[in-house]
Amino acid sequence: MFTIDNQFSNANIPRTIRFTEKLFEELSDAADKNGVSFNMLILQCCRYALDNIETPEEPETPINP
Repeated sequence: MFTIDNQFSNANIPRTIRFTEKLFEELSDAADKNGVSFNMLILQCCRYALDNIETPEEPETPINP
């Protein structure tokens, strides 16, 4: 489950990112409803995604006879 906390309060590397209007509105609403900044929500969403990403399995290397 995704929960909001303040572990990323010292983020200091600026980047530009573009959102669709609908996604931006949904994220803004979620940030407001949870009492966190938009930036804090995005950082936590990224951390959650990275922690839960499925990595593809390495193909087995055939054994040469």
